[in-house]
Amino acid sequence: MMPEWNENGDGIRILTDFWKEKYLSQYIADGGSKIKFVTGKKESGKTYFLRTMAAIAEEENYKVVRISAKNIWMHDFKEIYVEIFRQCGIMECLEAISHCLIREMGFDHHDIPSGMKFIDYLSQNGLGDALNKREIRFQLRQMFLDNPLLDNNFALACSMLTGYILGYPMLEEQNRDMLLAWLEGDRSIKISQLRALDFYPSRITKYNARHMLRSLAEVIHMGQFAGLFITIDDLEILISRSSLELIHYTKMKREDTYESIRQLIDDIDSMSNIMFVYAFDRELIDNENMGLKSYQALWMRIQNEIIGERFNCFTDMVDLDRYARIGAGSDAGGKLNV
Repeated sequence: MMPEWNENGDGIRILTDFWKEKYLSQYIADGGSKIKFVTGKKESGKTYFLRTMAAIAEEENYKVVRISAKNIWMHDFKEIYVEIFRQCGIMECLEAISHCLIREMGFDHHDIPSGMKFIDYLSQNGLGDALNKREIRFQLRQMFLDNPLLDNNFALACSMLTGYILGYPMLEEQNRDMLLAWLEGDRSIKISQLRALDFYPSRITKYNARHMLRSLAEVIHMGQFAGLFITIDDLEILISRSSLELIHYTKMKREDTYESIRQLIDDIDSMSNIMFVYAFDRELIDNENMGLKSYQALWMRIQNEIIGERFNCFTDMVDLDRYARIGAGSDAGGKLNV
């Protein structure tokens, strides 16, 4: 929905251009991480803003994930992680990483015929010897298992999947599918099945899902993407009483959601190349009994302590109603304060 205060979207473009320059092109791409919140009355342009930023992020070579709180439970962060994973296309990232490995070994992936695996290409050229196989293993270990930003189990799974792409170390297709299912948090996968691969992981749960997301963001960046850009819209459903909604939140689930967001805020600095943007109607702030203010541990982290006469484009709580009234002032410039 376009902002009521600007039929052409020119006003909101000042803010989207600012985010593009300061965050997408610089801070996040350079390894930073950020969470932003966008609010305003109904029809204020929140969804339009998210769509615009998502399109810009794609142009800036980000993996973009778009989530609606109307469709995905917010109280269990594993559900959010699973949806992010599904939209990311991790095999595309691992394919790009395999190209980097091939280049590190002195070859060009463009020289490999379409459909042929790297190990078969080496063998065809009389180079599929033990020395090159050992080098492939070394490169995989260095890229994944020696990376401090990757969870060890996540790293091992990605290493084996990249080996599948390369053709060495050999991995059967059914085992590839099993590893992907584990990464996606599929509870139907038996841990005992994974142990047959010398893989001894724990299940992905709401307690370790943020840690796994950090690993996913790192693999995306290793796959030659600028980072991971995630929008979560319609968060006001947390206090909705409409019988038309598919998802209904009890007080416990609502508070679990607030706690999950609080934990994400506290953990975000441990992540790299990732940006979250949550959007919600103003009622989520104004409703003091069920809204954000009802959960002080979260509210104290996201409220704007100082509101000046000019709009600050660096603010983590973007009020589109206020932005529509006063526009972006001179506070928009300057150095990014994180």
